[in-house]
Amino acid sequence: MRAHLQLTGIRKSFGDAAAGGTLALSGIDLAVDEGEFQAVVGPSGCGKSTLLQIAAGLIAPSAGTATLGGIPVTAPPAELVYLFQQYSKSLFPWRTVLDNVAFAVEHRPDMGRAAAREHGRRFIGMVGLTEFAERYPWQISGGMQQRVAIARALAAEPRVLLMDEPFSSVDALTRMELQSLLLELWEKQRFTAVLVTHDVDEAVFLADRVAVLSARPSTVLRSFPTGLARPRDHLATREDKRFLGLRHELLAMLLKKTHG
Repeated sequence: MRAHLQLTGIRKSFGDAAAGGTLALSGIDLAVDEGEFQAVVGPSGCGKSTLLQIAAGLIAPSAGTATLGGIPVTAPPAELVYLFQQYSKSLFPWRTVLDNVAFAVEHRPDMGRAAAREHGRRFIGMVGLTEFAERYPWQISGGMQQRVAIARALAAEPRVLLMDEPFSSVDALTRMELQSLLLELWEKQRFTAVLVTHDVDEAVFLADRVAVLSARPSTVLRSFPTGLARPRDHLATREDKRFLGLRHELLAMLLKKTHG
């Protein structure tokens, strides 16, 4: 079966490597099946975000190809949404929560303003922010702002959702709540999901498969299924022997490559 999102032989250099430039990615191969939730982890500065931006068509690789549904990715595909780490900067401060979410579909020819807002209300309800629909981003907490960003991403009804460390700027409890929310929405909609994260626990908890990148210039050290039962629970899943074993194995691999 052909992967839904396929990265083959991806290399990325910034500047001329022979003249002191930086080779960030060195021959990355990554395959993500349709409806799969895959996480990518690796040492800080290894090029995880760069790889995700190439997959999204935001930047071009120096070599190699990215395809979505067998079609080369040369620009951001219409069916793909990218969820940035700095969620507060991705929201429009002059728009209410509802209008931020409605923005995802306002461009559609079948969506007038009223229809777009009604569509947005459904997704605001999914993330538990109905009573804050007419507030502005600066009037709600950081965790709530990230819920708005998630609602807007999903309101676009993407076939593929790419996430660049989307929960790294919130506190630990809010992070766990947002992880649970993301899984709940993914299980309902079954979009293809790729998450870049530096958090090993988060990767194992959320994903069907985890790909481990080496230090720069990055290659894929290993890619393996987590094999954890769904639905997942922050208490039961994190106490599962397989979860603990995978967590231990990943941390050992990353620490060895970082400090060894």
